[in-house]
Amino acid sequence: MTFIRAYLRASTKEQDAGRARGDLEAFCKERGLTLAATYEENESGASLHRPELFRLLRDSKPGDILLTEQVDRLSRLSDKDWDQLKREIKDREVKVVALDLPTSHMMMKSEDAFTGRMFDAINGMLLDMLAAIARKDYDDRRRRQAQGIAKAKAEGRMKGRPEDAERNQAILEMLRKGQSWNTIVRATNCSRSTLAKLAKRLVPLDEPEGRAS
Repeated sequence: MTFIRAYLRASTKEQDAGRARGDLEAFCKERGLTLAATYEENESGASLHRPELFRLLRDSKPGDILLTEQVDRLSRLSDKDWDQLKREIKDREVKVVALDLPTSHMMMKSEDAFTGRMFDAINGMLLDMLAAIARKDYDDRRRRQAQGIAKAKAEGRMKGRPEDAERNQAILEMLRKGQSWNTIVRATNCSRSTLAKLAKRLVPLDEPEGRAS
């Protein structure tokens, strides 16, 4: 018996991973099919750290269907990671069906061996193409974001995180009292680089501020 397992993914905790559940259920209902299980997670599509996706694959039997809304829900992976995921899917003999890949819809029908192999080959080629497009879109957005940040910094529009004045004043007092850096780091959870910057603000007690060298 073939089981259809829906995979739903969103990139951040603030996004609704289950947003497309209704579309997947409607897709199956139109074809007289029923979802056996749904797997949801909030993880980046550019990472192979996808516990629910791999749980879906472990639960699957040969011939089961992995149903997803779009190919980019499955992969925004690098070529190396996409090849690894494809091997896992192939080894478990799972068929991938995506709503945005019409040729994959044929995978849900029982076909003769020749037709099945033909559609499998076509589907695999198109999956690779859409996965490559999804990765390019991911890389392009990251590049534009980095360019935007660099431009904002150059124009003085990005000042960085505001200083925690209260915490830094407490650190300065601890430094004046001679407490060790390790003690201060443990007590305030500040980085050693921040501590080094604050230490430079201290003026030796025997040298008045503003004294000429």
